[in-house]
Amino acid sequence: MRRRMDSYLEPLVEPERFAFYQAVCEFTEHEIAPELLTWERQHCLLPEKAIRAIAELGLFGLTVAEEYGGQGGTQVDLVLMGLALGYHSQCVAITPGAAASLGIKPLQLCGSEEQKRAHLPELAAGKRMFVFGLSEPGRGSDAANPEVRATRIAGGWRLQGEKCWSTNAKWASHVVVHAMTNPEGSRGHRSTCSSAIAPVEDCIHTCLPCIS
Repeated sequence: MRRRMDSYLEPLVEPERFAFYQAVCEFTEHEIAPELLTWERQHCLLPEKAIRAIAELGLFGLTVAEEYGGQGGTQVDLVLMGLALGYHSQCVAITPGAAASLGIKPLQLCGSEEQKRAHLPELAAGKRMFVFGLSEPGRGSDAANPEVRATRIAGGWRLQGEKCWSTNAKWASHVVVHAMTNPEGSRGHRSTCSSAIAPVEDCIHTCLPCIS
C-alpha cells in the first residue's frame, strides 16, 4: 500500500534505496501491522518471532560492513528503515534502530578489530544485541554528568554505579557503558565516555573489575 509521504520521499532518494524502503513497508504491512493490537493488549515486548523476522530481513545488520556479515548500508538506509517500520509502530522501529545506532555504532567507531570480529557477525544477524548504558536512576540521560565511574586499574577498568532503561536490554549480551573517566576535569571538557563493553551477566553487580 502506497503511503501519502511516499510521493514526497521518492524524489529524494536513489531508486534502489526507495525500493528497499518499499520492501520494508511491505514487510511491516504483512508481518507486523496485523499483530500490533494483540501485542498491545497483552502488554508484551516485541515477540521473538517478530525479532527473528526482522533479523531474516537483514535489518539488524543494515549498517554493518559486508565483511562482518552485514548489509553495508548507510545512515540514510537506517532512516528509511525507521520510516517504514515506524509508520505502524515506533516501538517496533526502535528495536533494530537502537540495536544499530546505540549498540553497534560505538563498536564500529571505537572497537578493536578483535572486538569487531568477535561480535559484529552475530549482532548483524540479530542473534543478540548490544545496548547503550547511558540513563541512570538519579540523573536520567545526563550524558555530561554520569554518576557511573570508570577507573583504570591493572588489566582494564573498574566500573562503579548503576544504569537503567537501556533499550533492547531483554535481548542484550553486552552493555556499552557510558561512564565518567575524568571527574576532576572542568565542566564541558571532561572525558565522560569509557570504551567498556560489559557482559550483561556481570552487570547485576555494582562493581565491575577489568572490563576491556
